Amino acid sequence: MIHLYTGNGKGKTTAAFGLAIRCAMTGKKVWIGQFVKDMAYSETKITEFVDLIKIEQLGQGCFIDRPPQEEDKIKASSALEKCGNILQLGEYDMVILDEITIAIYFGLLSEASVIQAINGKADHVEVILTGRYATEGFYEIADLVTEMTEIKHYYTEKGLLSRKGIDC
Repeated sequence: MIHLYTGNGKGKTTAAFGLAIRCAMTGKKVWIGQFVKDMAYSETKITEFVDLIKIEQLGQGCFIDRPPQEEDKIKASSALEKCGNILQLGEYDMVILDEITIAIYFGLLSEASVIQAINGKADHVEVILTGRYATEGFYEIADLVTEMTEIKHYYTEKGLLSRKGIDC
């Protein structure tokens, strides 16, 4: 199946990582490719405890304080090629493309190229897609769509920034 976790609320990556743990606890292998991320967030330490989960950060940081550059597009294109190969080979039972919709939103990748990579997956591979701003094409190919909706957030309500172990 193909899962999509999107929306402007908190918890998309967290939900995907929860599913990764569930999958690994049944003896299945999980590969997580994190687009646009290059910092070792707390969740990346999971590989120190769970051998069946592999994480690769495929980006050069977020675009809050800078516009995407040509190098970002080149890196994203190379990352998608790698993801396509991983999906096709079927070595992993679950493949998570974290923040993949953000890579499309910022013009690093096209929706069509990502969907083509997903459509080439081995039959048994479960695919999890995360990120805000999911396109209509992702809604169509997904078998499960969860939209996280922000009702209230302490960042906007109280100005509380990311807290280690909770938000990062």
